[in-house]
Amino acid sequence: MWVGQPIVSRETGQRLRSYADLVEKWNPSINLVSRQSLLNLGERHFRDSAQLYAIPDVAVNRWVDLGSGGGFPGIVIAILATETKGRPEVILVEADGRKAAFLREVARILSLNARVIHSRIEDVKPLGADVISARALAPLSQLCAFSAVHMRPDGIGIFPKGAQYQQEFGDAQREWSFDAAIVPSVTDPEASILCLRNIRHAG
Repeated sequence: MWVGQPIVSRETGQRLRSYADLVEKWNPSINLVSRQSLLNLGERHFRDSAQLYAIPDVAVNRWVDLGSGGGFPGIVIAILATETKGRPEVILVEADGRKAAFLREVARILSLNARVIHSRIEDVKPLGADVISARALAPLSQLCAFSAVHMRPDGIGIFPKGAQYQQEFGDAQREWSFDAAIVPSVTDPEASILCLRNIRHAG
């Protein structure tokens, strides 16, 4: 599926392949990913999403993916979670109706423990997430605001960011206080994954 694919069961590997097929099938009609990145789907989207799954060092019962789009990382996380004891629930929040319909269809076909909420994030009631992820959704300060509403006090926010993450980091610290760890991305030497805990208003 991709270079450096984690060791997964045959069933999970089949789910990943089936998901890739569904993305390729639906992409021409609802633009789940760019045409260029579709040519490198495994590395650009699958591996980039899968690296997030190994980060949390806490028990995960509910993983919330905000602005899920075509399901990266949310659907990949839900597929990998099928091998985890208890099969954590993955909630995908997506405002675009066509993409939300796609996510529901994928979850149904692949028998995932995933729930899709078709709504603007601002309109969703607190979700009590152990983990919150968001990929290419909003500046870090806005992600902190979302996390303050939807994440448990002992939870962790996992946010992949590009080469300019330091600017976002500084901007967020003007309004928010948090404990942060920075994990290098395995798919882009210039990118990093920001892992935030104890997110609260500064001051």
